[in-house]
Amino acid sequence: MPLEEAIVFQPNERGELVPGSRLRTNGDSLEAGRTNVWRQLVKLCDRATKTREIALAPAGTIDSFETVALPLSHENRTVGALLLRLRESFDQSDRRLLAAVGSQIARNLQREEARQHKLGRSLPPLLSARSSNQRLHTFAYLSGVMTEQRFGAQVLAEAPDAYALAYLDGTVAYMNEAMMIAADISMAEAQNLDLFGFLNRFKSGVFDEPSIAVRRVLQSGQPYERELYFPERNRTLELRIALAGETQANGNGAQQNGAGSHPSCFAIRVRDVTRMKEFEQLKSDLISLMSHEMRTPLTSINGFSEMLANDEKIPPESREFLQIISNESQRMSRMIDTFLSVTQLARGDKKQVVQTPLRLDEVAREAINAMQAVAKKKRIRLIEQPSGTIPPVAADKILITQALIKLLDNAIRYSPERTAVTVATVLEAESVRVIVEDRGYGVPSESLDRIWDKFYRVERDGLEKDEESTGLGLAFVREAVEQHGGTVSVESEVGRGSKFSFALPRL
Repeated sequence: MPLEEAIVFQPNERGELVPGSRLRTNGDSLEAGRTNVWRQLVKLCDRATKTREIALAPAGTIDSFETVALPLSHENRTVGALLLRLRESFDQSDRRLLAAVGSQIARNLQREEARQHKLGRSLPPLLSARSSNQRLHTFAYLSGVMTEQRFGAQVLAEAPDAYALAYLDGTVAYMNEAMMIAADISMAEAQNLDLFGFLNRFKSGVFDEPSIAVRRVLQSGQPYERELYFPERNRTLELRIALAGETQANGNGAQQNGAGSHPSCFAIRVRDVTRMKEFEQLKSDLISLMSHEMRTPLTSINGFSEMLANDEKIPPESREFLQIISNESQRMSRMIDTFLSVTQLARGDKKQVVQTPLRLDEVAREAINAMQAVAKKKRIRLIEQPSGTIPPVAADKILITQALIKLLDNAIRYSPERTAVTVATVLEAESVRVIVEDRGYGVPSESLDRIWDKFYRVERDGLEKDEESTGLGLAFVREAVEQHGGTVSVESEVGRGSKFSFALPRL
């Protein structure tokens, strides 16, 4: 956050809020006292503790900073308030983050209060039989609860996957032995790591800023999942960061946990998928071998048929047949190429998938340049619409470029001459979308749900389905995009054109 200063207020013996601790980002800070500004800040915190809601004072209301007062509450008990003075406007999407941090600070304060609590010196209550029985009953209950909770840690200790739990204040509460092996740390090192120091052990090309990932999890409540490859160790790890929440009952009386409940801690899972990747590579090699064995005879058929078709001694009718053989062999070769690509993706074969930070506007520009020659043959203009600042996505550049080129190829193929195809890259809330729009023949409404299926080809204007189409291009686009955690969509109207697009999660 653009933080200028943070102050934790706690009530004194008279119930008045007084500063307990402060964090300054520079040398200048507001001095505690009975000035008008200070009184207004305390009043804002007092309002937050009474209403148990975040109180906001825009810049200029109290002073030049935007001020946020957050009640520190846990289990329906408010133990203080957190005051934040911000140099920029408060981002409303941070409300969930602040509520979670406030709850964690409240628990920390309650633990400190429990540690400092001392038994009174009154001996008769301490020695009374009734009081002693109540204490024994309480201790027995707490001992049972702690024993049951230890079962969870014992189960995680035996789990083959690596697990770690971290409080919302960044304290690492637990990690099993598998996690220490995955992070390559010792027991002593694990005790001195906080959440970010721990996650830094897994930094890679697509996970180079753990703080951004943690913030997105807190803001959205959705898990963060990435596949991380470490070439120096020839190791592939699957990382998942999620929020674990207190179980609550929803409106139907059912229990819900995680993103829909009040967050309590982070749950981090790391899974070693190196062996699985090796098996996938073996499968990919087998598919590549089959592809080679199928392409070889087709190459011979195509080459000899073209050579014979150019022989003037062969009758025209025979040369026409040879041209048909050549065209069909080329079409079969294209179909094999696309089919094998789709099959690899559908089977989860990611041998060639190397996700790196990628700017989709730059990919769109390269794809347009690659397709200019094809478009000029049909007298179609390719137009790139200007876009603002576009954040990167984590993607395989080869796959995403192929997907975009297939969308452009379709747009060019099914557009009349002297029309335009536009490509736009737009920023959405949590993703970046690439849009390819044409003024072509359009897709009938009854075919919109099926055009992404393998081998499906659209029949238009009462004519036979396009024999030049393999029915695999859009299937490849969908598989490639969904493999990156993205989505595809289409809008079309017969006679007026189509708008195909795909969206990938932003980093």
